[in-house]
Amino acid sequence: MSEAYEIRVCMDIGSASHQVAIGLSTGEILEEFDIAHTPQDIKLFFNKIETHKKYHQLPVVVAMESYNGHARPIDKYVLNKGYRLININNHKLAQFKKVFPGASKSDVVDTRKMFELFTLQDHLPLAKNALQEVAPIPEVNEKLKRISRRRRLLVNEKVRILNRFQSDLNAISPGFLEVTGSADNLWFLRFITSRDDITQLARMHYSSLKKIKGLGDKYALKIKAWQENAEFAVDAEWVGEMIIRDAKRILELIGEISDLEKRIELISSESEIVNRLKTISGFGTVCTAELAGEIGALERFESEASLALYLGMAVLDNSSGKYVGTKGSKHVNYSAKAAMMTAVAIHIRNSEQSKKYYDKKRNEGKKHNQAVRSLGRHMVRVIWSMLKNNRDYNAEK
Repeated sequence: MSEAYEIRVCMDIGSASHQVAIGLSTGEILEEFDIAHTPQDIKLFFNKIETHKKYHQLPVVVAMESYNGHARPIDKYVLNKGYRLININNHKLAQFKKVFPGASKSDVVDTRKMFELFTLQDHLPLAKNALQEVAPIPEVNEKLKRISRRRRLLVNEKVRILNRFQSDLNAISPGFLEVTGSADNLWFLRFITSRDDITQLARMHYSSLKKIKGLGDKYALKIKAWQENAEFAVDAEWVGEMIIRDAKRILELIGEISDLEKRIELISSESEIVNRLKTISGFGTVCTAELAGEIGALERFESEASLALYLGMAVLDNSSGKYVGTKGSKHVNYSAKAAMMTAVAIHIRNSEQSKKYYDKKRNEGKKHNQAVRSLGRHMVRVIWSMLKNNRDYNAEK
């Protein structure tokens, strides 16, 4: 058996507890145990590692499947301790289990399979490709990640409620939505919530309408025109309460989203990635903040190709025999992909050169999203070069 050069710790992450295996790089397992996701057991976990570290006088590397998520805050504690942190790709771990199946499916077996995968990294390409070292991420990008993800969740919630809100309004009073250009206009939501009974809106005086913040003469006159022929379905008595409640929640969400965007604006100026990406025409503060938060640090990626896969701007070859095709990668960060697609779409409207490329792809028969993603693949190469060489965007290159 060769000489050990590091202590390896593998964790099978669960929502309430985690299975742990501690061993040496020679493949020898020293200890196996499980810990609850509590301060006491997390402290016990690190105490056990420190005991083995002191005895063997070796550096420590910790591997866990899909760090972040339920692994928080253990993953941060690992980095703070000065240990190396390795992310085990869950899809490739599943492939490894198929090639080298275990006796049964259990947390203990899964942890041992992770340990085997770790041990074989220097001899098996599948094992090596499944392991990715987690680079330390600047604190500002960690903040942007949490805030931008929270913002996206609230935006998605707003869209769901707004769709229900509009559907219910059309059902109880056809023509009601025609008084506004957009159902999420603040003045319209304030109008809806100005009365406890939605049918009372058809009887509001002009003077009362003018007191609603943001409601000007143009829309006040539209409301008066609607009131002349306003009708409500019989279920308006009880559905109206739901509509008003939804309108209040949409107003709350608009306020919360606005507050988060102000925080993003304030924090993002400290991020080098944001400052670089904002030099690209069309890449606004929110999208660049999302990208900075999800990318974290460029050192996480071996090449611009791996970054492109992560951002959802590249596809994998899926050819067989005479069939030539592609397929999407399972390793896409969908938050980053959404931000990238939005930023590239706006960039097209602000760059004549990119617009020509987009039009070319459309003329070739590609759909809108395909053309945007095709341009996005080229933009990833540009972004990689910008971040790698500390340069701002230059449209001439």
